[in-house]
Amino acid sequence: MDCFYEAVNEDAIPITLLTKPKFDELAKTSLDHTINWILTSTRSVKQGKYYLVPDADGKLNQVVVIVDDNPSIWTLADLPMALPTGHYYLSEELTVHDRLKFTIGWGLGAYQFSKFTSQKECAQLLLTTDINHSMVQATIESTYLTRDLINEPANEMMPMHLSDTAKQLATKYNADLEEIIGDELLEKNYPLIHAVGRASIYEPRLIKLSWGNPQHPLLCIAGKGVCFDSGGLNIKNATGMRWMKKDMGGAAHALGLANYIMQTNLPVRMQLAIPAVENAISGDAYRPGDVIVSRSGKSVEIDNTDAEGRLVLADAMYELSEMKPDLLIDFATLTGAARVALGTEVGVFFSKNDKTSHGLYASASNVEDDIWRLPLHQGYKHQLKSHVADIVNCASSGYGGAITAALFLQSFVDDECDWVHFDIMAYNMRSRAGRPKGGEAMGLRSVCQYLETRYSQD
Repeated sequence: MDCFYEAVNEDAIPITLLTKPKFDELAKTSLDHTINWILTSTRSVKQGKYYLVPDADGKLNQVVVIVDDNPSIWTLADLPMALPTGHYYLSEELTVHDRLKFTIGWGLGAYQFSKFTSQKECAQLLLTTDINHSMVQATIESTYLTRDLINEPANEMMPMHLSDTAKQLATKYNADLEEIIGDELLEKNYPLIHAVGRASIYEPRLIKLSWGNPQHPLLCIAGKGVCFDSGGLNIKNATGMRWMKKDMGGAAHALGLANYIMQTNLPVRMQLAIPAVENAISGDAYRPGDVIVSRSGKSVEIDNTDAEGRLVLADAMYELSEMKPDLLIDFATLTGAARVALGTEVGVFFSKNDKTSHGLYASASNVEDDIWRLPLHQGYKHQLKSHVADIVNCASSGYGGAITAALFLQSFVDDECDWVHFDIMAYNMRSRAGRPKGGEAMGLRSVCQYLETRYSQD
């Protein structure tokens, strides 16, 4: 992370945070050079703005940021790319909590996806000794990993590329990796994953990564790895297909979370499963009206081949659920209905466990990560009834689509399992401080914080 430095630099420039009322108070009574410079160099001093203050020789001497009474993690997140390159440090009067959140925000704001373009040099912030460096590093690196994977174009992010990332993590953290590829999926009873991915020239696969002490609680994670989604024979239109490189965003989140867990050595036994496919079109593509018997033995009628993510997850999640985990979490860019309900900037989650949900809300509030719970309303299960199979993959009604998709997945999860399902956009449609346009980790920091609390060794 080249946006930080650790050795104290005497030439570093301080960043001072002032509330607007505090600034106004100082402006009335102070002859301070900094205040006078700001007053004479701008028409108005506004909350959310920053001001560069020079010394007597005209060199940058201080950065003043006008903040509200409860500044956000994103308060300084624009500065790494906005300030002149150089070394900066936060003023000493900040609390450790504020220093920590501003540091994380700074790191997230320094992110660039520069694989195909030149990377811009960013300003560097001092990593002070009073904050948890390993947590900061794990949070930022896991978010970067998630964003990078989503931002990759589909020709650079097919099932074997997701596999490569999993292999790198397995090597780095001494984890065990298993892959089931192509027709082996049928031999080992993952028929839904095979059906969705068989039309592609890139063989479908199930990627499994296991790590941790067998004596610790079992945490299972699944991520939808649809590396590109044409919609299959129910083909999407041009607008709908344009951003389907991000349809493996669930897998990206699962890998980002796995990285955080292993990097921080969280006391869990982790089992990760990523069904990785391309939903393509060929003579071998699965069809509307097909009936496929899933790993669970439950038969699934295909109403719409564009409702493929829930299919590949069903086989993987059934197997994970059978392991009787302490907690099962899945991430998926599953439905447009979730975006209709809450827009593109709030991560949707489902859980039947109120205690787990309240814990996630508390963590989300603490780290300023926007997530919201939708109900697993059992009254909509009738929409998934089939006349020829046990269940249909897509409700005939256009209403409550995020809920019916979650109910479909729930039918493959043991009733006693503590399960959380995230239906996420995984993409920023606009740039905001610390959240540039492009791939985004949505709900990831909430889950990381929640797991830290749930599995604390204290």
